[in-house]
Amino acid sequence: MFEMFIIGFSQILNPLSFSMIVLGVLLGIIFGVIPGLTGSMAVALCLPLTYKLGAIPAIVLIMGIYIGGCSGGLISAILLNIPGTPSNIATSYDGHPMANRGEAGKALGVGIFYSFLGGLFSFIILFLIAEPIARVAVKFGPIEYFSIGLFSLTMIGGLSGKSVPKGLAAGLIGVALSFIGMSEVDGTPRMTMGIVQLNAGLQLLPALIGLYAVSELIKSKQTKKIEMRTADYKIRGFGFTWSEFKQQFGNFLRSATLGTFIGILPGIGGITSNILAYSVAKSSSKHPERFGTGIIDGIVAPETSNNAAVGGALVPLLTLGIPGDGFTAIVLGALMVHGLTPGPLLMTNSKDFVYAIFASLVIANFLTVFFEYFGIKLFVRILRVPKHILLSVVLVLSVVGAIGLRNQVFDAWTVLIFGVVGYLMSLLDFPLTPIILGFILGPIVETNLRRALMLTHGSVLPFFTKPFSLVFLILAVISVVLAPRLIAKSNQKIVAPTTASSEK
Repeated sequence: MFEMFIIGFSQILNPLSFSMIVLGVLLGIIFGVIPGLTGSMAVALCLPLTYKLGAIPAIVLIMGIYIGGCSGGLISAILLNIPGTPSNIATSYDGHPMANRGEAGKALGVGIFYSFLGGLFSFIILFLIAEPIARVAVKFGPIEYFSIGLFSLTMIGGLSGKSVPKGLAAGLIGVALSFIGMSEVDGTPRMTMGIVQLNAGLQLLPALIGLYAVSELIKSKQTKKIEMRTADYKIRGFGFTWSEFKQQFGNFLRSATLGTFIGILPGIGGITSNILAYSVAKSSSKHPERFGTGIIDGIVAPETSNNAAVGGALVPLLTLGIPGDGFTAIVLGALMVHGLTPGPLLMTNSKDFVYAIFASLVIANFLTVFFEYFGIKLFVRILRVPKHILLSVVLVLSVVGAIGLRNQVFDAWTVLIFGVVGYLMSLLDFPLTPIILGFILGPIVETNLRRALMLTHGSVLPFFTKPFSLVFLILAVISVVLAPRLIAKSNQKIVAPTTASSEK
């Protein structure tokens, strides 16, 4: 493994790749800091720019955005009480009360440092278990891959939104959209309605840009303007003592483990890990009544956990080809744009490339803590830029990026249509992540189902007699029936007491 890491670092320690990591981290932090702009939007906008790059510079740019975006939202959560991303919701519960008490610098230092540690912990787990999982998964056939794909879809539908039926419906809409165009198995045109441009199917890149960028732009016009008043801060060191670090070690270890495990489960992601870690820390504390009043325990837990979910989410993506959360769904799309298919074969046939990704994660994690600490004044100033200016730039980049991919104006219309669909679905409280995941996973599920039925001569019995297939089918049923109830209960347990304490 050590030799592979040396090879991985050698592939990215060149001017182009390293500058892409730096650019990605900065973009991720900026999009994470500003409420309403997300790391997913940053990746969607940058994908067209990476099309002319090699696979390694393109993917390390996206990894940089991923790491920076997950951590950047803590700045606005603490200073504004407005989480920059959904994954930083629980950070504001104690971070902003600390800021109001004149300890904004300490709150920022704690958040930045434990974000770094949480990410590092999950990367170590990723490095240790990715290859063993891939060795097992490489033996899977069409039957197992169909069951895994079905399990992934049910996890996404059940846990990406407040309503299980709406989540599943959104996933099925994505699957249906993926069927437009020529069938991958027999080449039969489907649902093209006589439109020649649809014979090649809807393109993933315009769909991503429309759902994650244009829909947010439309939505922002409907929201009331919020006056950005940041709390005063002075940051020296990371704000905490060695004694406090030792006191928080158990909280850190528990939250990092929880975040990594939740990240590995497909479809859950950093939002759930952020909130659950806060809940567990509160229930495990000797003084739970102090949570919500401004203590570092309430920052350590969520920031450790949501960044630990990053490495965890990459485990199913790189080893099985299943996105662990909404962001890794876009990473999956980025890999596919560059002709790479995540899964066990990627781990065996392109090991050098995988270890280049691993190396970029480590470098991006160190760059994130460096830029957040020394560049915090810049990021706070960016918060004051009028949002209509930022979103106008986003719109221009969206259209230019979509057209630039294939030089077809039809792709610009695809961006607009997906943007309107995303906006309408958000109005109806449908989650957007299952749409894009269904769009990506639909062909995988369909192709493997048809291949499996060909191998079994139409019999479905092997789907239930093969051990791995049966396990994933059972997990699919459990994810739809049981998991959403557990998540809903845990969310209710946290939000109500925390809101009450903050009102006091």
